[in-house]
Order: sequence, then structure tokens, then C-alpha cells
Amino acid sequence: MLKLWRRIPNSWLYLAGFMFASSLMGFGLYLQYVKHQDPCPLCMLQRVIFIAILVMFLLASTHGPKRLGERIYATLIALLSLSGVAVAARHIWIQHLPADQVPACGPGLDYMLETMPMANVLKELLHGSGECAAHGWTFLTLGIPEWSLLCYLALGTWAVLIALRGKS
Repeated sequence: MLKLWRRIPNSWLYLAGFMFASSLMGFGLYLQYVKHQDPCPLCMLQRVIFIAILVMFLLASTHGPKRLGERIYATLIALLSLSGVAVAARHIWIQHLPADQVPACGPGLDYMLETMPMANVLKELLHGSGECAAHGWTFLTLGIPEWSLLCYLALGTWAVLIALRGKS
């Protein structure tokens, strides 16, 4: 298995990370448009982070970086993944709050983007709202934020493993 890992070009490994992140976005869109589960503000923020990660993997795949570039891409993807872990953890925490402690539903994202400065929009998104406490789709008893957290960890680890591999 280690021989196979060493023989695969890094560009293909980055492409695999891109494909994984793209499939996560595709599944999110499936849940939204086919299963009619509208994303809450924290879900939307997690989507933006997944998109940033997939763009970084795509750039790394097409760029074909050398050793320093691989470390830079790994660092950026790992930082994005850690920010995703933080947002997903906040989402999980909100979902497990007692009903009387759940934050009230706030204004919609479109309204906030039109009327508030971006810093306030981000603050409101991270605060979460009552709709973030709703439990939607589950698989193996884990909900969307739990799966997102695991996927962020997997994507960040994948990028670091590619960089540590050292061979282009």
C-alpha cells in the first residue's frame, strides 16, 4: 500500500481532495433541492468553507507545486479545515442545547448581507439561530454538522499527508 501511495503523483492526490470536497457540495445541494432541507446560517458558512477548500485543492492540482508550495497549500487547507471544524463544533453545540436555551431565529442571510457590514454578518452567522438547532438528515446517528466536522478533519489531514509525502 505504501508503494502505491508513493507512486501516485501529488496532482492526482490533490485532485482526489478536490473531488471529495466537490461531492460534499453536491450532496449538500441534493439535500437542499431534492430533499428540501434548506441550509441554516451555520450550514451556509460551512458550505463557503468547503468551497474554499475545494478551490485550494483544485489550484494545487493544476499548479503542481514543489516542496514549499505543497507546504503552503497544506497549511492553507489545514487552516480552512480547522475553521470548518470550529463552525461545525459550534453547530453541534447549538443542536444539543436544551430547547429553552436555543438562540432565537434571526433575519435571513440575504437581508443581513444587504443591510449589515460584513463583520456583523459574520458575527451573526457564527452566533447561529434557532433554525441551526433543527436536526435534519442523519446517517449512522450522526447529523450534518457531525459529518461535516469529520470531513473537515479528513480533508485537512489529506492535505498535510500530501505535503509530508514530499515527492511530487
